[in-house]
Amino acid sequence: MLWHMTEYAKGTFTIDGWDQETFDEAEAEGATLAQATVTKTFTGDLTGTSSTRILMCTTQVETSAAYVGFERFSGTAGGRTGTFVLHHSATADADAGQALHWAIVPDSGTGDLRTIRGTGQITVDADGGHAYTLEYTL
Repeated sequence: MLWHMTEYAKGTFTIDGWDQETFDEAEAEGATLAQATVTKTFTGDLTGTSSTRILMCTTQVETSAAYVGFERFSGTAGGRTGTFVLHHSATADADAGQALHWAIVPDSGTGDLRTIRGTGQITVDADGGHAYTLEYTL
């Protein structure tokens, strides 16, 4: 029997690039649909870069929105080097706040991160800075 110890990563990331394109803007319907390609740099317990593709829905109430997406991280986690893919799911509700979750896609890891599994969250501070937490096993 193999035992996998749970590890915890936390830190921040910066958004280096954001290329967004609206593909359905129906103001009468109350929401705009868009897609974006995003590049990031991670610091903290995860160090590396990523490329992300997200689909977004923004409502007429500017503080309500949602997005889903996939992100390929390339770098180190817990001193191990490789890549893995994160699946994003997020909502922002004008009344209930934000919930930004991500999960590592099983079997998407490469290199020393080949067996990585886990889930986490992204938080955005009042100044727009991004922080992450990730609970994972290898």
